[in-house]
Amino acid sequence: MILKVYSPYDNSLIQELSLNNALDVENALIIASQRYHQSPQGIPFYQRINILEKLAVLILEKQEELTKFASQEGGKPYQDSKIEITRAINGVKLAAQTITQVHGEQIPMGLTPSSENRIAFTTKEPIGVVVAISAFNHPFNLIVHQVATAVAAGCPVIVKPALTTPLSCIKFVELLKEAGLPEGWVQIIICDDVLAEKLATDKRVSYLTFIGSAKVGWYLRSKIAPGTRIALEHGGVAPVIVEHDADLIELIPNLIKGGFYHAGQVCVSVQRIFVNEKILEKVTELLVKETKKLIVGNPLDVKTQVGPLILPKEVDRVEAWVNEAIAEGAKLVFGGKRITNSCFMPTILLNPKKKSKVSKLEIFGPVICLYGYKNINDAIEQANSLEFAFQSAIFTKNIDKAFSISRRLHASTVLINDHTAFRVDWMPFGGRKTSGIGVGGIQYTINEMLQDKLMIFKTSG
Repeated sequence: MILKVYSPYDNSLIQELSLNNALDVENALIIASQRYHQSPQGIPFYQRINILEKLAVLILEKQEELTKFASQEGGKPYQDSKIEITRAINGVKLAAQTITQVHGEQIPMGLTPSSENRIAFTTKEPIGVVVAISAFNHPFNLIVHQVATAVAAGCPVIVKPALTTPLSCIKFVELLKEAGLPEGWVQIIICDDVLAEKLATDKRVSYLTFIGSAKVGWYLRSKIAPGTRIALEHGGVAPVIVEHDADLIELIPNLIKGGFYHAGQVCVSVQRIFVNEKILEKVTELLVKETKKLIVGNPLDVKTQVGPLILPKEVDRVEAWVNEAIAEGAKLVFGGKRITNSCFMPTILLNPKKKSKVSKLEIFGPVICLYGYKNINDAIEQANSLEFAFQSAIFTKNIDKAFSISRRLHASTVLINDHTAFRVDWMPFGGRKTSGIGVGGIQYTINEMLQDKLMIFKTSG
């Protein structure tokens, strides 16, 4: 079967690829298992470092080409895609550096009579075959987080990119091989969901890293083989609490960037903004003023700030959700309409009902919702009312408020005076509750792909 990869902006055909079949999946698992069993300690550490350092150089040399490539297939504006490739370079360097920090520790003995005359310590070993299933919204950098980490940990890896954005993944793997990674240590499978499930749940897989929808991720967790370790990164419905003492000069651009970056197609995109009623009218006015200035359109145009949604059906869905919220009582203060079949206006809704989809579910589109509150306890309660828990934010100049509110928010990360979509690649990153399991971040993922082995030596005295 043939997969056609289209530009999400103008639906032009970029490339055609052959989809892998069941035999391809089986062969990939056989090869990966052979590599692990032949070299259970992985490629020598110095070789991993050399490969990743060379890879960083190769990506840097092709940065402009890779930026345009990722922007064209994923729809993220050029300026943001360029930042993504820069992050990817730094991520690969960080993976190489983390290898130098892989070590075990001494375990104390002699603490009881029965443990006398013993010396014990742990070592770190590759966990085994890694399967990485990725998402479309960061088509190059997510692969770094899932594949470069496996290389650093010494694990053979099979990567299945999103069908909408497989080309950046292919480019990355080509560069990885050019950097010297031996044959069979990284393989790409481009397949449908049925074969992806077969790949992910095979008993030869020791570690599954999945970035995508919660429905699919939690389903796969219920199906994986006994002993397979798993990391799931899903979405959130990011809450932001804005107190009356917030600095509006820094607040507004943060909310704009966090809400409309990559047309809201980010798992930690600003979505629900709870604003103290004392400043709600002013915040709404300033947000509308700045949102009107955003340039929406062709992601390859360096001036574009908001690009298309990944598929036309997502424009249909976002439009339906916005119209539903308005029908249920939300006030449309800006936007609310499609520009083309691929682009939707950056949209601001005021006080949607709690029952509306835009208040309960991840929009994954360029829509932010404002809610007024009088009592901070009500804002916190509403922020915590959903089954999602990922990144959240508080805007206040009162440090006591910042700490007090942050302790009460259900979130894996709380940002103070910054938007929820902030991330650097060396920080811990991951959701709680429905939003995921496991911790991402380059060095954290590498550690997850390693396992401890305890060795105990009995001495003569």
